[in-house]
Amino acid sequence: MRYFLYIIFIFSQQIFSNQSYIDYQSPYHPVVSNSGMVVSQNFLSSDIGIEILNKGGNAIDAAVAVGFSLAVTLPRAGNLGGGGFMLVYIKEKNEIFYIDYRSKSPLNSSINKIFDIAKNNQINPKDFTNDMFDKTRYGYKAPAVPGTVAGLIEAHEKFGKLTLEEILEPVIKQANDGIEVSYDLHKAIDDTDQLKSDPESLRIYFNNGTAIKENSIFKRPDLAKTLTRISKHGRDGFYKGEVAEKIVLAMKQNGGMFSFKDLEEYKAKFSDPIVASYRGNYVFTAGPPSGGGITLLTALNVLSYFDLKKFNSDSALTYHLLSEAIRRGHNNRSHYVGDPEYFNVPVDQLLSKKRTEHLVKSIDLKKATKSTVVKPFELITESRDTTHFSIIDSDGNAVSNTYTLGYSFGSGVTIPGTGILMNNQMNNFAYRYGDKSIRGRSASTGNRFEPGKKPMSTMAPTMIFNKDGELSLITGSPGGSLIPAAILRVVTGVIDFELDIGQATMLPRVHKDWPTTGILYERTLNADSIRGIRNIGHKMTPEHTMGSTQSIHIIDGVNYGYADLRRPNASVSTQAN
Repeated sequence: MRYFLYIIFIFSQQIFSNQSYIDYQSPYHPVVSNSGMVVSQNFLSSDIGIEILNKGGNAIDAAVAVGFSLAVTLPRAGNLGGGGFMLVYIKEKNEIFYIDYRSKSPLNSSINKIFDIAKNNQINPKDFTNDMFDKTRYGYKAPAVPGTVAGLIEAHEKFGKLTLEEILEPVIKQANDGIEVSYDLHKAIDDTDQLKSDPESLRIYFNNGTAIKENSIFKRPDLAKTLTRISKHGRDGFYKGEVAEKIVLAMKQNGGMFSFKDLEEYKAKFSDPIVASYRGNYVFTAGPPSGGGITLLTALNVLSYFDLKKFNSDSALTYHLLSEAIRRGHNNRSHYVGDPEYFNVPVDQLLSKKRTEHLVKSIDLKKATKSTVVKPFELITESRDTTHFSIIDSDGNAVSNTYTLGYSFGSGVTIPGTGILMNNQMNNFAYRYGDKSIRGRSASTGNRFEPGKKPMSTMAPTMIFNKDGELSLITGSPGGSLIPAAILRVVTGVIDFELDIGQATMLPRVHKDWPTTGILYERTLNADSIRGIRNIGHKMTPEHTMGSTQSIHIIDGVNYGYADLRRPNASVSTQAN
């Protein structure tokens, strides 16, 4: 499926100005290039993306290389055993594509099998315990059928220029030769208990029970072998043959639910992205089963009724409006989003003018909206260890990609002999959908567990086109439920406050979920703003950081890239001009 961009760009407001784009009084300076650019959460993977562009590959070829490389350099989030969403823009055709490669539940799975409930037992949603939910978080019952390899391969088959072997050659070398262990990688491994519980993960990531040390060389020979099979056989190198056999065997031996049929029948889905206009620009992002896209576009629709330019980017009123807008986005997400193959998601109605005006009318500029929550409840925990990368090539083709293992290092399970870490995306279903005492996503009807279904996600890879139909911003973020708020802050920073991408990225971020009452805020938020927000009536809770946006802002053919400083080792890499 494809979306023809030129039929919709009919507004006349000019947003982005070329004059004095970079503020040299700011400490946050974008990287500037007239040629190809890769922005990812690890500099080694960004460099591999540029290597592919220098070989004559396009943005999609580079994205495939970066996607596989992050499994080596950022194993807590980069992956072969997870899933995600991708937007692809083909400049020559002026078309944008949405690829859904979200992980999906095994066909043979059931509530009884997941939670080890006897078939003759009847269990009510309210009877679930934390110990029961741990089965969807760690170990062999936690993984959903991975979609990453299918998504990357199918993107390459449809849009790539180089052969798969050419693309994966430097990634295989990277896995074989090893990478130098950063402090961040060492610390992430050391802090992840589920890795210590799996014999294969313990063997790979630890030496005599101690996490691999900083500055040591971390080689991944098993992963290199898996990548080699994929480079030669495409998706069959993962979903069939030796690798598939090892996955299914490990599942059978450890109480998992995968079958050969699950792997063989998995396919990435091409469809239209969802879109909304904002200040004369068009914002494209991931549709269901992503709830992040719905959340983001709902928030932008709401904010379009308020002139943020009247306020300082750091004012209490700005943060109040950002919070109330994102909260209403999460309200839409919690009630109405699920896998569209199993649940009729009313996207048009959710993003309609009628719905937006209804949400806007409930916002008071002088006080926080009262919550309808009667008592506390437990939200489904969403991992913040996703990762995003943005890429543009010299021809203007572009990719915005977000993918995940779920928790940091996913389920903690590594399939023996493959180097493949498995996700824990079975955790993202609403297993308590029938419990009327709970409000929010834990009880979401659209996201109830069903075999073969994809769980809802907050991932929201995003592209923005200006009033002339030109690509102007590529962005996205990890961060679980915080993803839409992180992207919203960048978008409003660039569009409403006319900041450069570095400044917009480093603005303090706030998050307000539904139906919770409080605002999470980054500790960089100034004290005057905090007092002002509290005076409006919001409860304030400090949070260290929110998300890690990797963005490219394009103005008159010049690319301005910025890697978010909130997480270490992120980088912008460029082709030589």
